[in-house]
Amino acid sequence: MSERLHTPPMPEGEYFDSRRFTGLSTLLGLIAIVSLVLCLIGAFVNPHQFSYSWLFAFAFFFTLCAGCFFWTIVHHATDADWSVVVRRQLENIAVLLGALAVLFIPILLLRHHLYSWMDIPPGHEANLDSKRAYLNFHWFFIRTIIFFSFWIVASLLLRRFSARQDKDGNPLFTIWMRRVSFASLPLFALCLTFGAVDWMMSLNYRWYSTMFGVYIFAHRFATSRLPEWHRHA
Repeated sequence: MSERLHTPPMPEGEYFDSRRFTGLSTLLGLIAIVSLVLCLIGAFVNPHQFSYSWLFAFAFFFTLCAGCFFWTIVHHATDADWSVVVRRQLENIAVLLGALAVLFIPILLLRHHLYSWMDIPPGHEANLDSKRAYLNFHWFFIRTIIFFSFWIVASLLLRRFSARQDKDGNPLFTIWMRRVSFASLPLFALCLTFGAVDWMMSLNYRWYSTMFGVYIFAHRFATSRLPEWHRHA
């Protein structure tokens, strides 16, 4: 995946035989269906508690996927050779940001259980009125679409270029991935920071912190190393 002066001949690749794991896939599918049914029951029995539990789980897996995306763009931007052995795992986890966009839908549907500022009319809370230009559902929804659109498009592009380069060894893909990564670094910082503010810090609209985005970044840094630690375990 590094630059070369010419395209080298590619050795015969190794392919994953999914038929070996048919039983495991079926078992995991059944567990997912049962879990979904239990989630629906919990949402109807106690939607308030369920909404916070769902947001907590979403935040954990989001930081994991976002962290893997961050490491991917850092590796491409710095043209790091050592990361080739783990890059594919990072790319595979990063593209799951698209699945997390779907899993964010329950948060939108249960938003009134999470974000009290959405139910307070103007003029009833001076501390909130000063933040109305930012804390309103329309901009909250638009920002969420922008965040996930960027993460999904960038992660899919990097995964696609990387997979195609594995097939033909074309060095142009290295340049394209580096360009995407350079553009993604500042956008990632902005989207992660404002996403953390929207989805987590605004749970308590009276409280604010200029370091909250840094805190989420640090958490993302730690959780994103789990695949590498597991690989070396």
